[in-house]
Amino acid sequence: MTVRTAPTHAVGAVRLHSVREMLDTAFDGDFADEDWDHALGGVHAWIEDGRGVAAHGAVVMRRVLHRGRSHRVGYVEGVAVRGDLRRRGLGGAVMAELERVIDGAYAFGALSASDEGAALYRARDWRVWGGRLAVLGPEGIVRLAEEEGSVFLRPAVGRTLPDAAAPLVFDWRDGDVM
Repeated sequence: MTVRTAPTHAVGAVRLHSVREMLDTAFDGDFADEDWDHALGGVHAWIEDGRGVAAHGAVVMRRVLHRGRSHRVGYVEGVAVRGDLRRRGLGGAVMAELERVIDGAYAFGALSASDEGAALYRARDWRVWGGRLAVLGPEGIVRLAEEEGSVFLRPAVGRTLPDAAAPLVFDWRDGDVM
């Protein structure tokens, strides 16, 4: 199966609708409108078969403050494989394309993993962020202690990860900020 990539505007309304339906099913109805919004505006990677969208992931730009510097970060969203095709390498194939995008455009990649998805990212050398997490919200910087331990980072080729002695402060967004 071929992994296709395109920015959101070039994916097309019909295919985006199919992606959203697959994500709703893959996440057992726990994929909110805000989650969908977070997956839009970047680059999508997907695989299709005779039944439709089989696997999907997207990478979008987020700003992350660390030690007084604002970094362009490729944040991975909406990664899922249709239930009948799991454990066949499709998630890894989609992630390989997203990592290629991160390598070409960002300082590092970041994502928030569910317990079920964490094994995929660990197998691809993504590392759990060992430091503090925060968000720059409407009321200022707010620590996200409940998210610590579930955020993974991956350096872009030729780059290094931030040091965990200082927090990562992510930009604000509606819904789940991570």
